[in-house]
Amino acid sequence: MAVTGPSPAPAAMSDAALARAVEAGDLRAFEHLMRRHNRALYRTARAILKDDFEAEDAVQEAYLQAYRSIAKFRGEARLSTWLVRIVANEAFGRLRKRARRAAIVPLHVEEDEAGRETAHDIRTESEAPAMDRPDNAALRSEMRHLLESRIDTLPDAYRTVFVLRAVEELSVEETAASLGIPESTVRTRFFRARSLLREALAQDVDRAYVDAFGFAGDRCDRIVANVLAQVAGDSSPRG
Repeated sequence: MAVTGPSPAPAAMSDAALARAVEAGDLRAFEHLMRRHNRALYRTARAILKDDFEAEDAVQEAYLQAYRSIAKFRGEARLSTWLVRIVANEAFGRLRKRARRAAIVPLHVEEDEAGRETAHDIRTESEAPAMDRPDNAALRSEMRHLLESRIDTLPDAYRTVFVLRAVEELSVEETAASLGIPESTVRTRFFRARSLLREALAQDVDRAYVDAFGFAGDRCDRIVANVLAQVAGDSSPRG
């Protein structure tokens, strides 16, 4: 269906109504949908990838996938759960590609002044130390920075469940549906993640984790603008 011009998409519009409007080609409704779910999707991707910029890119790709397949959303689950599942699959796919590259890309070998071979690890910009990133200056407090660092040290499986349950406040059922794992596994991993964090942060964790991984306005605007630009020039069929 061809993209149509803007139509009203008030904040009170339900997710189901937004989805149907997007299916009809309403880009204003799609923009509103993205702004409503941006933080949850970014936090999900960030928890999996542990990289701000790659998480942002994964969210944009997930939105494009959602836009092209919006007709498949039938409302059996919440739209937020459907979107989180898409971005989680995208992020996990990137992890698998990252692992394959690490397995097949050799170390860069050079010779020193004495003619001896020396190996240097090849790193992309996205793999640079997080402390080198300019957006770290936007962290609002030392405690929040510490909390995010501690969350990053959790084992992968625990970290993703913790962010969805504690930070994004999804239910056990929603988290299980989003990640495709049993509810009992969600409970076990969440309990273990909390125990690990409490060992590191004691009582401070309860007061700080709600505000972890804040979603800055410029990042939200950037994701929306980039996705809308691609959608405007996208002729791929949706359905």
